[in-house]
Order: sequence, then C-alpha cells, then structure tokens
Amino acid sequence: MNEKIITFLNSGLLEKYLLGGTSIEETQQIESYIARHPEVENAYNTLQFNLEVVAKTNAVEAPKNILNNILEELDEKPVIQLNTTKKYKKWHQLSIAASIAALIFAGQSYYLHDKNQKLSEENQVVVDEIFDLRSDIENNNKKLDAVMQQFKELNDPNTYKYIMQGNSRAKNLKTVAYINPKEKTSMIDVVALPQLPEEQCYQIWAELQGKMVSLGILSETDRQLRAIPYTEDALGLNITIEPKGGNTVASLENSVAEIHLK
Repeated sequence: MNEKIITFLNSGLLEKYLLGGTSIEETQQIESYIARHPEVENAYNTLQFNLEVVAKTNAVEAPKNILNNILEELDEKPVIQLNTTKKYKKWHQLSIAASIAALIFAGQSYYLHDKNQKLSEENQVVVDEIFDLRSDIENNNKKLDAVMQQFKELNDPNTYKYIMQGNSRAKNLKTVAYINPKEKTSMIDVVALPQLPEEQCYQIWAELQGKMVSLGILSETDRQLRAIPYTEDALGLNITIEPKGGNTVASLENSVAEIHLK
C-alpha cells in the first residue's frame, strides 16, 4: 500500500463520507479513490459494516404524540327565539328589549369566558407537548452520541473482534465481542441465542488467573451492541448455561461457547 493511500485512509474522509458530511469536491475525490483502489474499497466496506452493526438496534422512533387540533371551531351560537302573540305598551316593549339585551350580554359573556377557558387549557396542552418534544430531542441526542461513540470504538485499529459460536449444546448461538486493550473497553453484540427453559439463562465469563469472572447475563430480548466490563489480562471468554438470575461460580460443564483472547 503506497503512502498516498495510507495518508488518504488516515485523513478521516471515508468516515465523513459515510456519515454524509463531505463537500461535492470531497465526495468526487473519495468515490474516485474507492473505484480505483481496492484497499480503499475494502476499508469503506468495513466502515459501512461497522456502522450497520452499531445502528441496527439503536433506531430512533419518532414521537407518538404530535400536536393535534389546537383550536376547535365553535359552529353553534346561542339563539333566542321570541314568540309574541299580544300587543304590549311601549314601556313594556322597552322593558322586554332591555331584558333581551341583558340575556344576550350574559350569553356573550359566558361564551367568551368558556372560549377563554378552553384556549387556556389548550395552551397548557401545547406547553406540555413542547416540553415533551424537547425532552425527546435531548434523549435522542444522547442516543445519537452513544451510537457515534460505539461507531468510533468499532473502527479503532486497537479494537479486536472475536466471534463466539455455540457448540453442540447451543448450535445456533452466535455473539461477537469487541475488545480494545488500549482503551480498556469491551462490547458484545448478541446475534442469536437459542431459547432456554424459563429456569435457565446464558451467562458470559472472563477467564482470569485460573478463575472465571462474571461479565453479566445474555438475553435474546436484549439483542443489541452493549458494553460489558473490561477485564485486564483476561485469557478468554466463556458462555455457560446457568440457573435463572445467574450464578456466582461458572458451571463449566454447561459451557456452550468459548474463545481465547490475544
């Protein structure tokens, strides 16, 4: 691999291109490198695969409750029907007119008060929903930061990838461990776990100085890339079948998968 290609791969342009942050000129340059150099194409495919691993279980759902029907139309208005069958004197008619005016004024006052009350309640709903939306945005930003951090760790050249496949006790079991001894980080991606009886579970262990240290319980319902405790100088990883809730001592006779670490 020539120095020009090495410089290009170390520039970070591939990662920037994959995340959609390159300019038109940068995009043309990157696509030209991918087309002309197999080394660049392989690096791009690896980055794309790692991004899919990180993102596959971190989908961000859109908010379920969006602002709906803020204002309601009031189609009906108070109607006062007057049926007169007799003639009244002028002063009596004036009295009736004043009474009607008072009723209309009272009706309008009630209508305005009721409308103001509804608007006040609707405004409060809007305020509450805006607060919820801001909270959702903050949570989504935190999730995005976590995804980007995982993506960064996966693409660190010091991160080693270990595939753990099940033995005859759990043929379909498959998990992938990512360990970075320099940054002292460990992650595991649960790809497939055969179903166990309710009274049993899968537990992952680190082999250290002749003893097994628990790194947690693995669950089919928790299929996502997640961090596990980093164990300094670990010689290997082992997955066993244990009683529900986990065990304090590894049941090595029930081991279903193991690997040796570099």
